[in-house]
Amino acid sequence: MTQLRIGTRGSPLALAQAHEVRDRLIAAHPELAAPEAIAIEVISTTGDRVQDRKLSEIGGKGLFTKEIEDALLDGRIDLAVHSMKDVPTWLPEGLEIPVILPREDPRDALFSPHGATLADLPPGALVGTASLRRQAQVLRVRPDLKVAPVRGNVQTRLRKLGDGEVDATLLAAAGLRRLGQADLIQAVLAPEEMLPAVAQGAIGLESRREDARTYGYLVALDDPVSHLRVTAERACLAILDGSCRTPIAAFAELEGASGLRLRALVAMPDGSASWAGEERGGSDQAAALGRALGERLRSEAGEGFFAALGVA
Repeated sequence: MTQLRIGTRGSPLALAQAHEVRDRLIAAHPELAAPEAIAIEVISTTGDRVQDRKLSEIGGKGLFTKEIEDALLDGRIDLAVHSMKDVPTWLPEGLEIPVILPREDPRDALFSPHGATLADLPPGALVGTASLRRQAQVLRVRPDLKVAPVRGNVQTRLRKLGDGEVDATLLAAAGLRRLGQADLIQAVLAPEEMLPAVAQGAIGLESRREDARTYGYLVALDDPVSHLRVTAERACLAILDGSCRTPIAAFAELEGASGLRLRALVAMPDGSASWAGEERGGSDQAAALGRALGERLRSEAGEGFFAALGVA
């Protein structure tokens, strides 16, 4: 008898993440190793089906989660597995994300035959990425470069690079590692060169708030350090916007035994203007630090900036 139904997207990375969750659940609860105790349900999302346009043009982050959350709300699944960088800031009523798994490498990987850093790219080089965050940071430091939207899985993006359609592309290091393809990584960009997306490299488990049975299975899987870092980054995101229309980056890391450092950036999509800052404090202040930094950057950027991008 199936005891837990896991909902996930059908991409290779999403399936790898769902199987990681299944394995962690079995390790924590041996009774779930019984045949058919855990079922993985593949749910097609709009974000997966529409590959020829930027997310900002077709609705934003919720395109990777809405159909899965609908299945959660109507009881077809018991928990959803998400890449936290794809999760909107505000969840549907009745749902929560009580668990964050141990975070993978949150940095971006650069692929190019021309070098290992953005500075190595030749003048006028074409960088393939559909991420406004990556686009803004690329153009912020190299306004001479050009950016073209490229979406799809790892193989699709690397094929376009190999075919010479672009001179460079960027991928999340975490995804490559989870796919067992870390050997493909040519160079990893330090946060000082490319600040990661909010919660990049983190997997979140979403469930119904009143479902005590599922929560009882999930709670043992939570990684407190990763949860703190994601909490700080998403609190900052909530103040700054939370959609795909605004280039936003945030990166939290522990300092010492109980400190937390949060860095964040908001920018114009063309990199022509940007505002960056950081906050430090106790790790028990994760959400407060995120809100404080978000409010400071929002004040510095000015409401005209957000209005120009169509953000309230």
